[in-house]
Amino acid sequence: QLACCCGTAACALCCKCCPKIKQSTSTRFMYALYFILVTIICCVMMSTTVANEMKTHIPFYKQMCKGIQAGEMCEKLVGYSAVYKVCFGMACFFFLFFLFTIKIDSSKSCRAYIHNGFWFIKLILLAAMCSGAFFIPDQDTFLNAWRYVGATGGFLFIAIQLILLVEFAHKWNKNWTAGANHKQMWSGLLALVTLILYSVAVAALVLMALFYTRSEGCMYNKVLIGVNGGLCLFVSLVAISPCVQNRQPHSGLLQSGVISCYVMYLTFSALSSKPPETILDENNQNITICVPEFSQGLHRDENLVTGLGTTILFGCILYSCLTSTTRASSEALRGLYATPETEVARCCFCCMPDGDADAEEHVEKRRGQTVIYDEKKGTVYSYAYFHFVFFLASLYVMMTVTHWFHYESAQIEKFFTGTWSIFWIKMVSCWVCVCLYLWTLIAPLCCPTREFSV
Repeated sequence: QLACCCGTAACALCCKCCPKIKQSTSTRFMYALYFILVTIICCVMMSTTVANEMKTHIPFYKQMCKGIQAGEMCEKLVGYSAVYKVCFGMACFFFLFFLFTIKIDSSKSCRAYIHNGFWFIKLILLAAMCSGAFFIPDQDTFLNAWRYVGATGGFLFIAIQLILLVEFAHKWNKNWTAGANHKQMWSGLLALVTLILYSVAVAALVLMALFYTRSEGCMYNKVLIGVNGGLCLFVSLVAISPCVQNRQPHSGLLQSGVISCYVMYLTFSALSSKPPETILDENNQNITICVPEFSQGLHRDENLVTGLGTTILFGCILYSCLTSTTRASSEALRGLYATPETEVARCCFCCMPDGDADAEEHVEKRRGQTVIYDEKKGTVYSYAYFHFVFFLASLYVMMTVTHWFHYESAQIEKFFTGTWSIFWIKMVSCWVCVCLYLWTLIAPLCCPTREFSV
């Protein structure tokens, strides 16, 4: 029965009580499961608490470390260098499948069967790649070179998410505007959502000005809050300017409201990640300024904050990976969009299935879970693009867990301790997002002979 795990029959091992699932969804779920597994291992490797607990509670710990040639106290299995090696194996795993699945159009091809099955063999392959990275010769040269590869891939992953966010804002407005041409209800929804988005953005700006600034000092915070607030106002005015409206009738305040909320979120996240500023009070004691007083109480139980915060962060990364790998997202990155004539307004337009209207006809029931074979007529998402996004996500996780460019002092327990590298990465991401959205507005004006579709 173990052989079933090596083929497409792995789903039959699931309980009958599990809800029915599409074949394409189950495949992406399994790859995401592998991604989560390696991510947890990376977090454990960066935890000094876990390392100390293992030394204390595992008998013959020292002898075991020598037996697997991991150093006297398994020092080769902890720290940023170990995370780099494990993530190198995971990145190679997804990059290998990216090359293997290029230009697969039919789910009935041999390569598609390998992509959708053989999970036990893939797990062994992933484990072998992660383990084999520890035996790479000239470790110092490898780590120095891989660090730059990881930074490049991490920034590219951030860029893809920002591009898709801008595309999401335009798609949302276009979809509901198409509905407003037929029903007045959609016009009311557009106005209501736009008002809510700007209310949230303005409230966030006011709260950050109250809690992250003070009358003396906090110059960084004052300038950045003012600049980012001004950028949100600027792009909003550009979006409704007559020259932009003439070339892009679908441009409006809904898109700029989405971008403004995201800019405020990144600003808050960046300010929270900035190293604390300290000054001497009247008693010549160092006090922390430019941070909310209540946040200091929240960070007393560091283990709880780190565990909860890390779970939320990597849940967001996983969500970004899965939503970025749909066919609609991959087509958007190539500049392919639905024409306004084919738009059908819906409240949850972003949750539209990947395009298999007759998927229910291909239902196959076995002893275990009911599987809907929704790829009988062709693939519903790009296999190669799916693996490429997870390849970039592997590099992003590697850099995030090791605090980007502060890797030597990185610990998972200090994951939310402010560092300048994380602060500037978030701030630059904020400005890049604004620039991308601004370019989608002014590009038709700069290049009037070209046809733009957003």
